[in-house]
Amino acid sequence: MTNSKLNLDKKQVADARGLAKNIAGDVQKFVDNYTTTTVERTICRLLDIDGIDQDGVPLPNVVVDHLVEKGILNQGVMYYLGNAIIETKLSLQEIAEQVANKKIDLSLLPAHSKEDVQKVIEPLVNISVEKIANNRKTREEYIERLGEGPKPYLYVIVATGNIYEDVIQAQAAARQGADIIAVIRTTGQSLLDYVPFGATTEGFGGTFATQENFRIMRQALDEVGEEVGKYIRLCNYCSGLCMPEIAAMGAIERLDVMLNDALYGILFRDINMQRTLIDQFFSRVINGFAGVIINTGEDNYLTTADAVENAHTVLASDLINEQLAVIAGIPEEQMGLGHAFEIEPDLENGFLLELSQAQMTKEIFPNAPLKYMPPTKFMTGNIFKGHIQDALFNQIAIMTGQGLQLLGMMTEAIHTPFMSDRYLAIENARYIFNNMKDLGSEIEFKTDGIIQKRAQEVLGNSHELLKKMSDDGLFNSLEKGTFADIKRSKTGGKGLAGVREKGTNYMNLFILKMLGGKN
Repeated sequence: MTNSKLNLDKKQVADARGLAKNIAGDVQKFVDNYTTTTVERTICRLLDIDGIDQDGVPLPNVVVDHLVEKGILNQGVMYYLGNAIIETKLSLQEIAEQVANKKIDLSLLPAHSKEDVQKVIEPLVNISVEKIANNRKTREEYIERLGEGPKPYLYVIVATGNIYEDVIQAQAAARQGADIIAVIRTTGQSLLDYVPFGATTEGFGGTFATQENFRIMRQALDEVGEEVGKYIRLCNYCSGLCMPEIAAMGAIERLDVMLNDALYGILFRDINMQRTLIDQFFSRVINGFAGVIINTGEDNYLTTADAVENAHTVLASDLINEQLAVIAGIPEEQMGLGHAFEIEPDLENGFLLELSQAQMTKEIFPNAPLKYMPPTKFMTGNIFKGHIQDALFNQIAIMTGQGLQLLGMMTEAIHTPFMSDRYLAIENARYIFNNMKDLGSEIEFKTDGIIQKRAQEVLGNSHELLKKMSDDGLFNSLEKGTFADIKRSKTGGKGLAGVREKGTNYMNLFILKMLGGKN
C-alpha cells in the first residue's frame, strides 16, 4: 500500500490481507480434492468437443452425463477420453459423437495406465493452451496498434435479448465513446446446467451466453474498433452453474472481461457453495491465463444490506476474492474487485462517506482495476435527480482512480436503457473525467476528519470480521449470513449433485499448463 491519504494503518491492512489469505487457503484445500460436472464439461470444450446431439444436448454434457451414469466421473473425463483415443484411434469429436450415438461405452474400453493416457492427451491440451495464448497476444497487438480508452474505462451494457440487435447497440455505444461493452446475460441462465448452442435471438432481460454469440460480438467490436481507432473490450458473465465452461468459451473467442464470482452465485442465485467454489477455481485459472479481467460482485451486497452499516463486509469480501484470485494465478492487474455507490442519497454527508470508501478501496488495492458500480437501489425514476446521482458517482471515480466505471443510467428503475440514455451517460462521464482529471492528485483529506475516520472505521470493522471468519471458515460464515444479510447452507442450493471427489486416475492438465505458463 502506498502512502495513505486516509491515514490507514498499514499493519492492520497487512493483517487483514493475511487473514483473508488463510480463509482462501482453507477453501483451496477443499477445492483441490474435488471436481464437478461443469469442470469436466469445460475440459471437453477446451479439447475442442463441440456441437449438439439429435436431441439438442451439447456434446460436452452428453460425454460427462455418460460418465455420471456409469459412476466413473470421479476419475475425470480427461482420463477416459485419452483412454478412448488409445483404443479407437478416433478424434475426440468423433469419440463424443459415438458416445452420443451409443456406439462407444467409455467404461467398457480396456483401461490403460494414467501415464500412457497422459502421453496421448497432453499434445491436444498443448494445442488448446497455445490457441488461448495466441488470443491473448492478438489482444495485446490490437491495443498496441489502436490504443484504448484511459481509465476509468467507460463500461456500458447492451441487453436486447437478440445478439444481432445487441451488435447494433454495442457498435453505437463504441462510437459514442464506450471502452467496454457488457452483454447482459438472459435472466436465469446462471441456473441452467448446460450452455445453449449457436446464435440466439430470444432472451429476457439479456442475451444467452453462447460461444457463437461471443464470436459474433467479438467480430463486431473488432470492426467498430478499427473505425473509432481504439480497442473495445467485450464483457460477459462467467458465473452460475456453467462458470468454467463460459470462461473457456470466452478464452477461445477472446473476451476481455468476465464477471467471475462464486460468492455472487451463492448469495443471489442460491447455487451450492461447494459446487461453485470448485468451479470458480478452474474458471479463474482460465481467465488468468487468457488475460481476462475478472469482475467480482461485492457491489450487490449493498442492494440487500445497508451501504453504511455493511461497508466492511464489502472490503472483507474483496480481500478474500483477491486471495482466491492469487491462488488461481490472476495478477492484480486483472482483478476487477467490486464495490458500489449505494448510500441513501438523503443521508447528510453521504458523498463524503462514498468518497472515503472508494479512496480506501483504491489504497488497499492500488494495482487492481476496481469495478465501481453506479447507484441503483435509490434510483427513483426521477431522471433529473438520477442524472445528478450518476454525476456524483462519476466525480468520485475520477477523484479516486477507479478502473472500470459501469455507467449509471438516468432511466434506471424505469426501463432497459435506450441508446439515447446511454449517450447521455457517456457524455456525463466524459465531461466529468476530463474536467476533473487530476483533482485526486491535487487534494488531501483533513486529519481525523469525516473522510479519514470513516475509512479507518470500515477497515477496523473489516479486520474484526476477517478474524472471526478465519476461525469459522468461509463455508460456516456463509451459513451464518455474513454477507448481504443472506444465509446459505453448505449442503443446500443448486448443483451439489454435480460434485465428485477425485479418483486415482484423475488429471486436469489444463490447470497445470495454465498455472505453469504464468509462473
